[in-house]
Amino acid sequence: MNNSCCKFLTNGCGMKKTVFSLALGTFGLGMAEFGIMGVLTELARDTGITIPSAGSMISYYAFGVVIGAPIIALFSGKFSLKTILLFLVALCVVGNVIFTFSTSYLWLAIGRLVSGFPHGAFFGVGAIILSKIAPPGKVTLAVAGMIAGMTVANLVGVPLGTWLGHEYNWRYTFFLIAAFDALVILSIIFWVPTLYDKSDARLIEQFHFLKKPEPWLIFAATMSGNAGVFAWFSFVKPFMVNVSGFSEAFMTVIMMLMGLGMVLGNMLSGKLSGRYSPLRIAATTDLVIVLSLVALFAFGEHKSASLVMGFICCAGLFALSAPLQILLLQNAKGGELLGAAGGQVAFNLGSAIGAYFGGMMITLGYSWSYVTLPAAILSFAAMSSLLMYGYKKGKRNQANDSALA
Repeated sequence: MNNSCCKFLTNGCGMKKTVFSLALGTFGLGMAEFGIMGVLTELARDTGITIPSAGSMISYYAFGVVIGAPIIALFSGKFSLKTILLFLVALCVVGNVIFTFSTSYLWLAIGRLVSGFPHGAFFGVGAIILSKIAPPGKVTLAVAGMIAGMTVANLVGVPLGTWLGHEYNWRYTFFLIAAFDALVILSIIFWVPTLYDKSDARLIEQFHFLKKPEPWLIFAATMSGNAGVFAWFSFVKPFMVNVSGFSEAFMTVIMMLMGLGMVLGNMLSGKLSGRYSPLRIAATTDLVIVLSLVALFAFGEHKSASLVMGFICCAGLFALSAPLQILLLQNAKGGELLGAAGGQVAFNLGSAIGAYFGGMMITLGYSWSYVTLPAAILSFAAMSSLLMYGYKKGKRNQANDSALA
């Protein structure tokens, strides 16, 4: 490491700028991933496709994430982490520009695939950079600062995109995202140090944790839990307009409320982590989500009920993130990075699965209120996976205690 880089690492202001730059990046990713929910009807109307088909654009983004993470990992050792970040954000710009100017279903899908490609890899590379420059004991706080960009995107950016789509055109929303990502590139050039990650030893050994059933149950819980919320949230706008009776103009306020739920859910989960186990927090959160989705089906016609239950669902979505991540790290000894990558894949596969099952209810001719039923079933499956994990973990601990006795 050269002297200039050492000076950068010891400069607290430099580290804060790096965290801020990475947070800007996750803000743009959050806008791209969640922004489409608020303009789904405008997208369908403008391009002449059905709303379920427009909802599949959520799935294409998720597929891009799943494809992108392992491909980037194959080449990450050949370039600096900063170079990889610049490439990833450039892909964000390209993908959102393609999506902005597309008029056919094929090009819309391609745009979303390219937009999603950098998502998981950006989080991974960003976390590695922060682990290298953050002082001892401050890595978790630095990574949390990076992730904060995603929650702020849901609180501020997505409602802004919803308003732009309603008042003007949905294309303005995604052009704004592309322009913002161009500014992120500049922030990375000036504020992120040039570092390398050469830790590629013992690659085969990193897969050994997958021989046990516990990590697979956590992957299943991550995927099903995210799918449950997304089966409803992917179609939050048509649900709120057609079932609850809100006007399209009010959707900006609704998206802000849902974003606030995500921010508060993440904060609450962090506070509870000092008092309860991650398994207990995650399983209880999934139960709350199941009950909220059932309540949305039963009482979605009432505006106040739909707002409260929707708020709880979105809070639960981000309340699950931290405890599930901790559970993965606890059960991926020797392959922590692979476990974290697997969690990103499971999360985004859940987005795709949820959007598909929610849209399937409309394709089959059911009303918008019925998207909550597969959502509730998927969330119940997530809770069941966690309970099964707890049972197997308990049995394994009992067996170990008996062997020691």
